[in-house]
Amino acid sequence: MDIFRLIQDIKTHLKLSFDEVDKWFEKDEKTLNALPANGGWTVQQILEHIYLANFYLLILIEKGSKKAMRNYLELDLNSKIKNYSFDNEIFEKVGEHGVFEWIRPEHMEQKGELSLNEIRNLMSQQYDQCLSYLDLMKNGEGLLCETTMTVNGLGKINGYEYIYFLSLHAQRHLTQMKKNKSETIKN
Repeated sequence: MDIFRLIQDIKTHLKLSFDEVDKWFEKDEKTLNALPANGGWTVQQILEHIYLANFYLLILIEKGSKKAMRNYLELDLNSKIKNYSFDNEIFEKVGEHGVFEWIRPEHMEQKGELSLNEIRNLMSQQYDQCLSYLDLMKNGEGLLCETTMTVNGLGKINGYEYIYFLSLHAQRHLTQMKKNKSETIKN
């Protein structure tokens, strides 16, 4: 496993996801606030939800990265890298909207307390945080800490996979926002 390739691929995925999400902040009021026919969230609500999910995922990522760096002193990183293989198949569905039931915790539901500008600025900071964790764990250390992720039965995932999950979560909601927009255009 080329751990440096994996880290670079995650950085690329993050950049694409965050850049694409950022474009939605420029949409007109009608697009941002149109309620979809299925009674789901508006684009503005989705943007706030992405920020909130990132916020809580980054708490776990921070704890995991600190633990991984502590574990570096005690565990055999080279052996871990040698025996690691990234299973992209188990993650693919995370980025697809509507593929499986996903009941988000209440604390990740938007409350409309932040302006679009605040959400956008906070998400930019979140992107920088993700990059800083990847830089901190630049030699494979992210493999040295695993935490359980219950979403879609992922099970134990490492620090890099958590950051990739965060990026996939945004992708999932990009699809949802595109559906909202196409509905708005039809009406």
